[in-house]
Amino acid sequence: MRITIVYDNNAYDPRLRTAWGFAAFVEYGDHVLLFDTGGDGNTLLDNMAKLDLDPQRVEAVVLSHIHGDHTGGLQGLLDTGASPMVYVPAALPAAFKEGVRARTELVEVSGPLEILPGVHSTGPLGALIVEQALVIESQKGIVVTGCAHPGVVRMVRQARKVVKDQIALVMGGFHLGSSSQSQIERVITDFRQLDVKQVSPTHCTGEKAIAMFATEYGDDYIQGGAGRVIVIGSEPPANPEPKSTEPGQ
Repeated sequence: MRITIVYDNNAYDPRLRTAWGFAAFVEYGDHVLLFDTGGDGNTLLDNMAKLDLDPQRVEAVVLSHIHGDHTGGLQGLLDTGASPMVYVPAALPAAFKEGVRARTELVEVSGPLEILPGVHSTGPLGALIVEQALVIESQKGIVVTGCAHPGVVRMVRQARKVVKDQIALVMGGFHLGSSSQSQIERVITDFRQLDVKQVSPTHCTGEKAIAMFATEYGDDYIQGGAGRVIVIGSEPPANPEPKSTEPGQ
């Protein structure tokens, strides 16, 4: 499994553009999917081009929730001629779903769902902002990514219900930007109790929370940001410096 962050408001590879939002290009066996699409197609596609990632390879897009910083790049992706299956929480607005359905196939997710062999949606969580997270099986345990509006601990617990395995990595937005130190400490305690092995917080996590996770997890903290490549199933250095041709390797 190879996960490349292709859109983020935090920088990792200096060649890439940053903007508020998140998207991850997931290569899993013979399958390729995109988790979220960032806030605009130009930044998404420009970053993918710099990383030599072909949008035509994307066979599925999983949108976590309705916010534009996660859905705004979809139309640009579709304009390339890509025709992925798009998976969205069923509670998303009808007008948005109709717009996607007019361009490509749409799947409305109402509960836990296996999207591809070994790749799952948690199913929708939350009420005010309905969100799904992505759960990916690996030989080291499950990898979980999302934006965590319903709560990152709740998201991780749901992921482990969907795939009953240890949690190898939680990455993406932890939605702790406005949280107090004590609230962040509680989340870290919960992560330790859930035996989360590694973390890569970025996007909406907030600088204070990222620093606290980095301190707590040490070598098991993986710096995130646009251009970061995370490989599960081999033993790359924990935090390699980005290179001009092969970031994260």
